[in-house]
Amino acid sequence: MKINQSFSFVVIFLFLTFSCKKENASETNTKSELSTSQEHPKLILTAQGVKDIRAQLGNIPIFDKSLQAVKEEVDVEIEAGIDVPVPKDYSGGYTHSRHKKNWFVLQKAGLLYQILDDEKYAKYVKDMLMQYEALYKTLPLHPKTRSYARGKLFWQCLNDSNWLVYVSQAYDCVYNYLTEEERHKLETNLFKPFADHISVDSPQFYQRVHNHSTWGNAAVGMIGLVMDDEELINRALYGIKDLKLDATKKDDDGGYLNKDGKAGFLANIEEPFSPDGYYNEGPYYQRYAMYPFLIFAEGLHNVKPELNIFDYKEGVLLKSINALLNLSDADGDFFPLNDGQKGMSYYNGALVTAVDISYHFGDQDPGLLSIAKQQDKVLLDDSGLAVALGIKNGKEKPFDKKSINLSDGPEGKQGGVGILRNQDLELVFKYASQGSSHGHYDKLSYSLYENGEEIIQDYGLARFVNIEQKGGGNYLKENKTWAKQTIAHNTVTQNETSHYNGKYEIGSQNHPDLHYFSTDNDKVQVVSSEVKNTYPGTEMLRTMAIIKDEDFEKPFLLDIMKVTSASANQYDFPYYYFGQVLQTNFEYKSPEILKPLGTKNGYQHLYVEGVAKANKDNSKFSWLNNNKFYSLTTVTDNNDEILFTRIGANDPEFNLRRDPSLLLRRKNSKNTLFVTTIESHGNYSPVTESALNSKSNISSVKVLLDTKLYTAIEITTINDKTKIFITANTNALKEVKHALTINGKNYEWSGSYYFK
Repeated sequence: MKINQSFSFVVIFLFLTFSCKKENASETNTKSELSTSQEHPKLILTAQGVKDIRAQLGNIPIFDKSLQAVKEEVDVEIEAGIDVPVPKDYSGGYTHSRHKKNWFVLQKAGLLYQILDDEKYAKYVKDMLMQYEALYKTLPLHPKTRSYARGKLFWQCLNDSNWLVYVSQAYDCVYNYLTEEERHKLETNLFKPFADHISVDSPQFYQRVHNHSTWGNAAVGMIGLVMDDEELINRALYGIKDLKLDATKKDDDGGYLNKDGKAGFLANIEEPFSPDGYYNEGPYYQRYAMYPFLIFAEGLHNVKPELNIFDYKEGVLLKSINALLNLSDADGDFFPLNDGQKGMSYYNGALVTAVDISYHFGDQDPGLLSIAKQQDKVLLDDSGLAVALGIKNGKEKPFDKKSINLSDGPEGKQGGVGILRNQDLELVFKYASQGSSHGHYDKLSYSLYENGEEIIQDYGLARFVNIEQKGGGNYLKENKTWAKQTIAHNTVTQNETSHYNGKYEIGSQNHPDLHYFSTDNDKVQVVSSEVKNTYPGTEMLRTMAIIKDEDFEKPFLLDIMKVTSASANQYDFPYYYFGQVLQTNFEYKSPEILKPLGTKNGYQHLYVEGVAKANKDNSKFSWLNNNKFYSLTTVTDNNDEILFTRIGANDPEFNLRRDPSLLLRRKNSKNTLFVTTIESHGNYSPVTESALNSKSNISSVKVLLDTKLYTAIEITTINDKTKIFITANTNALKEVKHALTINGKNYEWSGSYYFK
């Protein structure tokens, strides 16, 4: 949509008539107050930025379009009138949604006042803030009692913090419009008490390393920057000093208070982010946390440049944006690692902020401009102007997502996430730390995508965000009973018990380690990791490869899971696929009455729809999804069971999706090896009703060797072409030379693996 002619006339007229100094709209302001006009706005949109934007209006298409959209939205709200209701609802309810909308509209109206110099926007902000001042000083804690830290406007301090982060920006934009008396009234009765409540009054919320606390730190710090309140700014940066808390007391979100004495904005940068910019809670919550991280950082950069905040921890905040963009599929949707809602993407407003700020304050990566162009909007501030000018001048280049390994942990020594990309295939291999309170018990799990479509899925979270009918929009009990449990993921579950016994206290103290990550050869890309403490006496080593070979239509996945245990166990190994079953090479029976697979640890939520005994060296399963064919070939023996399962048992409120899986069960085994290939091949046209290349290209998968040192796999195609893959299970350094003999044949190579 092009900017309309009337709006173009307005911005051109404003550009021609703006004077260097505007008259303050409040008649009671003194000359001394007017002289401070250059100090505000200063937080996100700066006084110099206002001048630069006004000079370009009507000549920067994506900025002009964004400005027009915001103007239309705010004008509708002004016409409708101000509504500041008494709080009473959970997420999704009217009062919650209204106050949430108000924070957005206030921020946008403040920006419009500065950019368009139209007093009606400043008056609207002032009038609404005065209504909030009158309401807030009368409010008790929110009437909904579920949260571990109740707010006043909202049922939890987290949303109160959201409000203050945005409203701080609005207050900055109208600061000079208000009289000194009006500012004193707002700061004394609204902003300072508001900041005190989410910090001093709510230490269980504020004094943590968690995305909740990041919002709280940013809220306190941003209003402190606007008010020039050094005490609030320091409280935001370093937490509340001399506060005695029980560091062993667990809150209802799974976190611990003031752990190791660390709190505040800087601690929330130091601990959750790895040197590569991976955020330990996962991309869904990284997306959510990036807004307060970056907005507060931008405010600190503008008001307190001596802090060099964008250089803190070797520039990790800007690095994290590149990491986050790489944690998305071909459609821009973030991989649902840990608690993550599917469909969240870099089209979210927080990522518009992230992309614009990263471009403006980083090295002006032209790849970011291509993302911004897809987002089709920019921030109405200094960074948005920089992006708009970059796009206007044709500087954008494609953002190239390649295979990448992202370490986890403050020092990058707590596992990580490896992403292998080849053509349209994406493998997401999770060998990360627990991920704070939002972590899942899914060590060495994976998901597989083709051109943005899930082949093998990660379930994500069990929550209907901001849908009031479903638990008030909050986490459902099934998030703990199903989504977090190991059996909900594509990894090994031992004896129907989740990793670390499903205990946060244990999981947070352990993590897998990277064995090797190799992407130098774009035809064979491999990631391998090991973990020792998911179960006492059991070790797991998983090696996954995306292989592009001339004898295959597309790249295929090779998965090798090596389990070593001191005792005999039952191992369950699921594959959560999507689509329609086409064919198996084993016979299965479907029960007349569906029953759950087990009674706890997620098993109570799986119906058993089919049961089979493996009767061949390879069990094969093929399915159709989104008009593409897929085939799974796995090494089995006659003692293995194969189960078709479906999520949905013991779910009377239908809170869970009814997704299927194929589950391989191996009983009474100590040391064992799971070896699987997954192929994407052919396609089906419903228009011509024709199937192309609908069958697997693999005739057999065989284990040639499995020792402590090496595992060798032979893959034979239907045309009798043989491929050999050997992985080094111990010494996998690039410079190490290997030599071994298998069935009379010698193999020599240097590095982590061999393939030919």
